[in-house]
Amino acid sequence: MKIEKDTVVSLQYKVAEPTGKLIEASREPMVYLHGGYDNTLPKIEAALDGQEKGHQVVLDLQPEDAFGTRDESLVRVIPKSEFPPGVKVGGQLEGRTDAGDPHVFHVMKIKGPEVHLDGNHPLAGKRLVFTLKVVDLRAATAEEIQHRHVHGAGGHHH
Repeated sequence: MKIEKDTVVSLQYKVAEPTGKLIEASREPMVYLHGGYDNTLPKIEAALDGQEKGHQVVLDLQPEDAFGTRDESLVRVIPKSEFPPGVKVGGQLEGRTDAGDPHVFHVMKIKGPEVHLDGNHPLAGKRLVFTLKVVDLRAATAEEIQHRHVHGAGGHHH
């Protein structure tokens, strides 16, 4: 079986900095629905398209091909008095972008009367090296295709 649109792909992965410093490694395989459903990065899909179980690849991705470039308009400093109780450094809260769209912000630090928030993905602006190995493949079910994601083990549960 080859990886093509509507294939459920199970991957072992490692994400590292170009220096080799490990950022994250999968304990359990990441499972996604292949075929332009925005379930993984487009460059990962492109590298795996047409491949088979056992295929391994190393991708060196620039920020714009990984988690995007940093957007400094998503960095906020708000008064601590406006900050919801119970949220701590490392936590997340929903706010709004300058355009008024809902967006998740990460609490970076609390400094005196100020709370520093960042709405960028934690890996935005970084060049990253992905090491991938295809460990399993199967055809997606009609329901998975309709819902645009994998169900069951390693996927989404309703």
